[in-house]
Amino acid sequence: MITFEDISAAAKRIEGKVIRTPTIPSHALSRATGAEVTLKLENLQAVGSFKERGAANKLALLSAEERERGVIAVSAGNHAQGVARHASLLGIDAVIVMPRFTPAGKVVRTRNWGARVVLEGESFAEAVLFAKELQEREGRTFVHPYDDPAVMAGQGTCALELLEDAGPLDMLIAPIGGGGLLAGCSVATRAMRPDVELIGVQVESYNSLSAFPGPATHPVGGATIAEGIAVLQIGQQTDEVIRDMVSQVLIVPEAAVENAITLLAEGAKQISEGAGAVSLAAMLTYPDIFRGKKVAMPVSGGNIDSRILANTLLRAMLRDGRILRLIMEIPDRPGVLADISGKIGKAGGNIIEVSHRRLLSAPSVQAAELEVMIEARDPEHAISITAELRQFYTVKYA
Repeated sequence: MITFEDISAAAKRIEGKVIRTPTIPSHALSRATGAEVTLKLENLQAVGSFKERGAANKLALLSAEERERGVIAVSAGNHAQGVARHASLLGIDAVIVMPRFTPAGKVVRTRNWGARVVLEGESFAEAVLFAKELQEREGRTFVHPYDDPAVMAGQGTCALELLEDAGPLDMLIAPIGGGGLLAGCSVATRAMRPDVELIGVQVESYNSLSAFPGPATHPVGGATIAEGIAVLQIGQQTDEVIRDMVSQVLIVPEAAVENAITLLAEGAKQISEGAGAVSLAAMLTYPDIFRGKKVAMPVSGGNIDSRILANTLLRAMLRDGRILRLIMEIPDRPGVLADISGKIGKAGGNIIEVSHRRLLSAPSVQAAELEVMIEARDPEHAISITAELRQFYTVKYA
């Protein structure tokens, strides 16, 4: 198990190589949750994630001989970029193995940091097998994304900084994928503020610790917006630390993560990836645990695809009632669309999208079906817009 001395040494080792990110209170999130919320903005790191802390510490500890032979890592995301960046800074040749399905943008960003990217394997497991073979063949050092003491110590510097910069706290909450971030943060917190409760968070589809503190289970996996913590089993070493120090593990649904991403963007003015938002998602899902408490959390990463972010914000607006989809039966004659548009505008609504169908959907050859998506200020405003339109047209919710 790593010690606080390991984390303190890591902090000195990586000083100036990673950003000491801001630790800030969030009044908007505090109002939304009923707690006093403090954020550690790891989304502002050079590679957009806390992951480069562990990578920087691990690479700095390599011997001259190990640096000469180079390093290898397997990742489809933030760990890849962290290793690539810090290997480049140290002049170490780095190979990053990525599964073939890795999005092109992540491949390009990793290459831009100076690493050689090898696309291999139809699954992450196949990519790992290939990387192990290449490691043995070329004598490279394998940089594990989480189950490595040097990596865990590096991640622990996140909490060291947070606790130095934050005021009084009752709880520290962090995501669990492989467990490196929470394990490192737990060791730092136990040493610096032993009275602070430690809480971990997983998503429903990757909930290996759903029976915590009971034995780990085998999650179903699958698609999740929190892809940064889409890990089927946490590490052996990280598991030991978490079981020793963490009080509870909370499981959150996908919708809560989407809502948390939206709240971070709209309220805290921070762009977060799914994994970076799960701590806030837990506060939204289990409000009674956190209400009235002083709670700190890292926004662990901000690498979210622009399209996914846009869709997430729109889906959240739909759930909140700020976007409504209406289907209207209208006469098929000139001027009707203009009339409807005018009524929506007069009511203060903003038309996002319109679909006008004549041939198959309309009940009569003299009618048409109109599907319109409208942005409203709030659910009450949406109801008033609908009521206005129903005075003149047949309207139903899509």
